[in-house]
Amino acid sequence: MASFHADEIRAQALAGHVLGETPAIRPFMPEQHRAFFARLPYLFVSTVDAAGAPIATVLTGQPGFVQSPDAAHLAITAALDPADPAIRALVPGAEAGILGLDFATRRRNRANGRVVRRDGDALTAAIVQSYGNCPQYIQRRDAEPVPRSPGPIEPLAALDPDAAALIHGADTLFVATRARDGLAGGGADISHRGGRPGFVRVAGDVLTVPDFSGNRYFNTLGNLIGEPRAALMVLDFERGDLLVLQGRTAIDWSGGEAAGLTGAQRSWTFAVEGGWRRRAAVPLRWSRPEPAPQLARTGIWEPA
Repeated sequence: MASFHADEIRAQALAGHVLGETPAIRPFMPEQHRAFFARLPYLFVSTVDAAGAPIATVLTGQPGFVQSPDAAHLAITAALDPADPAIRALVPGAEAGILGLDFATRRRNRANGRVVRRDGDALTAAIVQSYGNCPQYIQRRDAEPVPRSPGPIEPLAALDPDAAALIHGADTLFVATRARDGLAGGGADISHRGGRPGFVRVAGDVLTVPDFSGNRYFNTLGNLIGEPRAALMVLDFERGDLLVLQGRTAIDWSGGEAAGLTGAQRSWTFAVEGGWRRRAAVPLRWSRPEPAPQLARTGIWEPA
């Protein structure tokens, strides 16, 4: 089985380095990944909406709310809130991008596949692609459970001042993408981006995100080549607010836009087309961040 789909290989070529196959990407979860997921109190998940556009959410529970009955399945038992647009879309047959990220240890693993069962607050995903990611750009945080009363879904047609302020101050961003229809080895995916507060530029309803040096898999940018629609998710680590934006992307492979940003090799823009916010959506509070060591080699955008 090929490690990368055609658009990921194209992205690697545009970046100047095609990796070829790698044994790090498997069609099953190794034992250490299965045990890792079972220890998490939260999970980042993406899928696609009725229009085929990526969308994302956060699932939470006591450690053990995610289980792996075998190397090809993850069983998740969480409070699946039907008010959450992404949760409504996580039905049998739906694509599922799954990111396990332990901020306390900076460890992260991906497990992508499809939902095969949903019964009440339980869903099971069949995993077709599993691999680990390096700890780069992850700010270390400890989480503790906090009782919260989630507010209503607040639809957004554009960025409002609260959304713009959250993005301006963010050091962590989640990007939900999917491969274009009909592409072998494709599907939904969700990945992490990190940087200093200010690493995402906000200009009206257009966000610019730098691409720092990483594992060179180009899963996210490869997906965006064939399917430019994406979702960005930003979490308020203190208040538990969740912001999810949907829009269209464009990649600057020349590096011209990123030339003035320390550590950036290229960049991509995200034009906001809509989204939603939910205050107090996540019943966790994180400690103040311990910046990732790699941030010393990165910069922020100059104010417009």
